[in-house]
Amino acid sequence: MSQAVGNTALAYARAWHQVDATDRILGKIAEKIALVIDSGDYVIVTNCKKIRVSGRKDEQLVYRKHSMYPGELKKTPYQDMMRKKPEEIIRHAVSGMLPKTKLRDRRLERLRIFPGGETGVLGSNVLRSWFDGTLPKDWNSQQLVRDSQRILPAGMVDKSVKFTRKAYD
Repeated sequence: MSQAVGNTALAYARAWHQVDATDRILGKIAEKIALVIDSGDYVIVTNCKKIRVSGRKDEQLVYRKHSMYPGELKKTPYQDMMRKKPEEIIRHAVSGMLPKTKLRDRRLERLRIFPGGETGVLGSNVLRSWFDGTLPKDWNSQQLVRDSQRILPAGMVDKSVKFTRKAYD
């Protein structure tokens, strides 16, 4: 199964955003990512190894997980997690800022995180990049999707385009 969503209806229904996490504060960027994911768009985060935390959280923050067996509580300090799985740090922060409903896991599937700057085949889907860590002032995902160029397979008609007399001439 290909990860490129270029020629499907899903690519036209949702906008793809790219965020560069270099030297950004974890909580602030996670809040903005959660806002975009909650609206239905996809987010690609690059350079998650270079994200920062404020204060002394790099010394105090501990990630916990439990296997539900007695005595199986695993505690991982922030610094170890940053070395082993830096993408899980952002995923955990964004997960905590999404609504606690049955849809949280489906929303988190729209978050793609990469430790480096390379996004692979998913980079071709990006419609909007915000490298400074803030949402653009004119951010409107519905308008962005409407204005994007659509590539349809042969034989398919774009029904969202309003037909004018000039289109037939």
